[in-house]
Amino acid sequence: MGMSTHVVGIKPPDQAWKAMKSAWDACVAAKVSVPIEVLNFFGHEIPDAAGVVVDLEKTEAVEQYNTDSVQGFEVRIDKLPKDVKVVRFYNSY
Repeated sequence: MGMSTHVVGIKPPDQAWKAMKSAWDACVAAKVSVPIEVLNFFGHEIPDAAGVVVDLEKTEAVEQYNTDSVQGFEVRIDKLPKDVKVVRFYNSY
């Protein structure tokens, strides 16, 4: 299995994030299903303490970059979603 590189944007926690995180935590503690609105808010992922994670590869802000023996991403800063304050690059196996 090979390695994949990804790029996501992060919108830092705000009041909406804190309310949704409280709802998530309450559902987990009560051992009940998390409501679809809460799941959608967090992109169907466990909440990240850094904030809301946005898959930038699905936006116009990120393009694949390929040349001889090089693969990567180009991030168009001016096209990032307005609330994104952090760009995270990570590798997964």
